[in-house]
Amino acid sequence: MNLSAARVFVRNIEDAKAFYENIGLTLECYSSDTQVCIFNTGKTKLILELLTESESNSEQSLLGRFTGLAFDISDIFAKYEQLKLSGVEFSGQPEQQHWGGWLATFLDPSGNELQLVQYTD
Repeated sequence: MNLSAARVFVRNIEDAKAFYENIGLTLECYSSDTQVCIFNTGKTKLILELLTESESNSEQSLLGRFTGLAFDISDIFAKYEQLKLSGVEFSGQPEQQHWGGWLATFLDPSGNELQLVQYTD
């Protein structure tokens, strides 16, 4: 079984589309009618979906939270510096983990937390 897609909810689809393109993802599909973007990230699609202010409180809680999504990077320090220079907000510098790899957490324009990960060989 393979993971086909992951969904992230956003406050503004245009801002999110620009942000995810800026960090290097390839836009596969965008619909202004349904307010959905699909990015190709390799084997897994990243789906961005608009949540409006009129959505329920339980749906609003899906915005601005830790997503658990991590982008596999071969050189986390270079990507960290590149993204910082382009205006991406990080919560701190890359940190080595107890399992040997490295993580760096950053925010999208809706406050969703994502991570860069560099695994050890």
